Amino acid sequence: MKLFGSYTSPYVRHCRIVLEMNRQDHQLIPVDFSASASQSPTKRVPYFEHDGVKLHDSAAIIRYLRSLAEQPFCEDPADFDLFCMVSTAMDTEINLFLLERDGLAPEQSPYLQRQRDRIESILADLNQRELPSEGPYTDGQLRLACYLSWAQFRQRLDIHQWPALQQFLASLNNQPWFANTHPALS
Repeated sequence: MKLFGSYTSPYVRHCRIVLEMNRQDHQLIPVDFSASASQSPTKRVPYFEHDGVKLHDSAAIIRYLRSLAEQPFCEDPADFDLFCMVSTAMDTEINLFLLERDGLAPEQSPYLQRQRDRIESILADLNQRELPSEGPYTDGQLRLACYLSWAQFRQRLDIHQWPALQQFLASLNNQPWFANTHPALS
């Protein structure tokens, strides 16, 4: 199995966590913006190859890895909704992060401010939910943890304003398979 991506990507991290939790033999092949732009039709990471199977989205990769291990992927509609909500927040946050690196900020555009508001709305909703303090964790919950950890790593949010999310992330930070994939360690 070959997983192509960056150590800092929360999408790649989610794939790495599933691979590690399932002890699936794999190789992480680091790629940057230019490599992903030329090697993947989505022009982003992760992408994946295994036994002739090529996948280009983290959700497809995770679903594939789960099926190989005979495990469910988002086994109920509520978890799939959580997975999708977090993916929306994460996509939006990453886009804002990259746009700000190019000098474009939410304060400059009503559209970008709407995107910032979208993230805040999702975080407020998620902070009201009952989240586990120990595993096993679902893929929706793992996606949330990867997002929160990445957002803190990139200094995109102050987790203290979201106490339930802060407590949830703290519980996962104690898991070796989660802590060992943190971007600061790579």
